Amino acid sequence: MKLSSTSLLAASAFGISIPSALAKMQKTTTPKLKIVLVGDSTVAVQGGWGPGFCSSLVPAVICIDDALNGRSSKSFIVEGAWQKALADKGNYYLIQFGHNDMKGKGPERETTPETTFADNLRRYIRDVRAMGAVPVLVTSLSRRTFRDGAVVEDLKDYAAATRKVGEEQKVNVIDLNAISTDILNRMGQQEADTFNAVGQEKERLAVGKSATDRTHLNPKGQSLFGRIVAQDLARLQPELRVDIQAAETK
Repeated sequence: MKLSSTSLLAASAFGISIPSALAKMQKTTTPKLKIVLVGDSTVAVQGGWGPGFCSSLVPAVICIDDALNGRSSKSFIVEGAWQKALADKGNYYLIQFGHNDMKGKGPERETTPETTFADNLRRYIRDVRAMGAVPVLVTSLSRRTFRDGAVVEDLKDYAAATRKVGEEQKVNVIDLNAISTDILNRMGQQEADTFNAVGQEKERLAVGKSATDRTHLNPKGQSLFGRIVAQDLARLQPELRVDIQAAETK
């Protein structure tokens, strides 16, 4: 920023050195880094890794969790949530969908991994780049349901599509699906259940779901997986290492 001659004279009159005045103005006008999270309930404030991610950043960074429960890559756009997220004018956008894109979620949300889902991801990338920001894709957090001693990988097709779009569009991809699946497989069902969300058993039973919530996260799970996302972001985007506290312990 340039100081006018009037400003410089005023600074001198009050005994403020010119370098000090310049430094002060530059400090107060430097915009803060802003990271925006976009996705479904496994990213959102209640039950997602978003809070753990945001707490892994240094205090000066603005972290906005715009993820919404029950949304797919399709419905997040159709309902207008994506435009609201873009209005936050982030510098980086972390984008994760897949859980509600799956077959059985209803026509207003369902997408096909290789076609409509991939097209939606391209739309997110295009819109973020158009505003001069950096998009980062995140593959879906694995559900913690085991069969025959291993995690049921019901999100693998959406994870594969996300990786493919990332490579095609030259966008970094945090492969949370692969990372979380590996961690959970090494734990087993009993230990993995220590991450389960609690408190919505009646609501889940009322809509015909199991009372055990192995999709969403309790605070322990939010902290672990949010920190993992932050660490991988620091690895993929080295310019952000100074902004991510979790990067120091990796």
